[in-house]
Amino acid sequence: MAKKKAKAPSSKVWALMATVTALGAAAVARKGLDKGWQATTGRKPPANPADPDVDIWEAVTWAAVTGAAVALARMFAQRKAAHYYVKSTGQLPPQLAHDGK
Repeated sequence: MAKKKAKAPSSKVWALMATVTALGAAAVARKGLDKGWQATTGRKPPANPADPDVDIWEAVTWAAVTGAAVALARMFAQRKAAHYYVKSTGQLPPQLAHDGK
């Protein structure tokens, strides 16, 4: 009788974990950025940097800071989720697994 091969953890589980952590991290980063912007400038952050009434340098600064901070927060959160996934399953998520290539 042949042994059954252990079923690999579902990629759907990882997709859900990655999505939830990314969205949560982005929301937390954005909230922190809003408070930091208000503390630094004394004004609310631009609601829409594309609005012609928003000073170009304010719009550029807000877009750059927000983009970088949200991307970094998402990356760190997904790395933490991947670490948890590995601890739970003993292997990398399917989308992160190394094929030796």
